[in-house]
Amino acid sequence: MNLYARRKLINTFNMTASVLTTLVGLMFLGWILIVLITKGIGAINWTIFTEMTPPPGSAGGLANALIGSLMITLAAVAIGTPIGIMAGTYLAEYGKQSVFAEVVRTINDILLSAPSIIIGVFVYTLMVAPMGHFSGWAGAVALAIIVIPVVLRTTENMLSLVPTQMREAAAALGAPRWMVIMSVVYKAAIAGMVTGVVLAIARITGETAPLLFTALNNQFWSTDMNGAMANLPVVIFQFAMSPYDDWRELAWAAALLITTLVLGMNILARSLLRGHKA
Repeated sequence: MNLYARRKLINTFNMTASVLTTLVGLMFLGWILIVLITKGIGAINWTIFTEMTPPPGSAGGLANALIGSLMITLAAVAIGTPIGIMAGTYLAEYGKQSVFAEVVRTINDILLSAPSIIIGVFVYTLMVAPMGHFSGWAGAVALAIIVIPVVLRTTENMLSLVPTQMREAAAALGAPRWMVIMSVVYKAAIAGMVTGVVLAIARITGETAPLLFTALNNQFWSTDMNGAMANLPVVIFQFAMSPYDDWRELAWAAALLITTLVLGMNILARSLLRGHKA
């Protein structure tokens, strides 16, 4: 067998294996979506968005869990996004190949792969145990720790893609460095940076373990971030494990809502990134 034929055979084998593994992954994804839609669509109605989580044997909805998840997620993004953007800006514009920058990148890589339950235990020790009670703020801090490395990595990558010539042109006009970054570099990389924030939101939307140790749950309506708050991931965990059919039905509905949201945000992020590249 000559060299060309051998390379063609290897390429055909690799392409076939790649397509088959992709199809297997898509099959399982489709299976999960079909099960979620089949079991969850029947419980999706207006009551889900207007009534509180019910006691066993009663009708109810997920209004308090939806609002609690929204508040905790927004607080987490508000805490984590500025830190991630500033750290990513330092690595791309100031630190670059310095020793400190390499240390920050290493720590960021560790945070990206750290199990979320470890983050939950850490925030429990840091905030919940000293305060003596669970709180929405503790949940927001735990999720913010997950947000930071995603936003940091995306921000650094997007800023690094901005041509150096744009910085030099702005500096030649007499603009100070901070103005070059704010007015030129950020403007060129804004779509990619927003994509990073969207991906971070999608990443934390379904996190359960950190909230079990921090925000826990609340059966009633509450917008007080200083106390335990209802949230969709923990409601799904508790209701899915219960022996009550009505709770399990609500758990399927909540799972379908979260899955739809995460899929939508990932599609949005890819669309933004594609538009940025174009």
